[in-house]
Amino acid sequence: MSDDHDDSPIAARVRELEAVLEEKGLLDPVELDQVLEAFAHRSSPANGFRVAARAWIDSGFEKRLLEDANSALPELGLSMGGGLQPQRLQVVANTESVHNVIVCTLCSCYPLSLLGPSPTWYKSPAYRSKVVSHPREVLRQFGFTLPDDIEIQVWDATAESRYMVLPRRPANTEHLTEDELVKLVTRNGLIGTAPV
Repeated sequence: MSDDHDDSPIAARVRELEAVLEEKGLLDPVELDQVLEAFAHRSSPANGFRVAARAWIDSGFEKRLLEDANSALPELGLSMGGGLQPQRLQVVANTESVHNVIVCTLCSCYPLSLLGPSPTWYKSPAYRSKVVSHPREVLRQFGFTLPDDIEIQVWDATAESRYMVLPRRPANTEHLTEDELVKLVTRNGLIGTAPV
């Protein structure tokens, strides 16, 4: 297993389970490290940037993405796989009247394969508890103030389900190519804590 040590109770249980599986010859630690390294190498916010940019230029892809993200991702060579079981991804679109924000109130579940490693603040108890009850205040702490007439919806991830925000396409970008649009997307925009 990697040298990154997490002192959480879940991480301790995972390490214990790994040790038992290794003792019984059911798990090869070298093979496990190779699988984890390959997954981490493919996990990047650039993946989420590509998803958003494609949705902005291809309304058919956007429709499929919002209806069934797990089925749409392979069109870009992406998936929510990589763990013991694939997670269900739901993409939620920001509109003129609704802004979306994602959180995991129980731990820090997050679409790692699309957004790369989660930011430290995403895992913090302060963010996880406060964004649910006071989302406008949390967004202001990020320097992002929304008009009062825009509804904020907070989506709570679970072990089985992950969320990603599809930001609104920036104004006056109709002339930009998909590759140029990719450069406008940010990880915080895909979490919902920043505009794009």
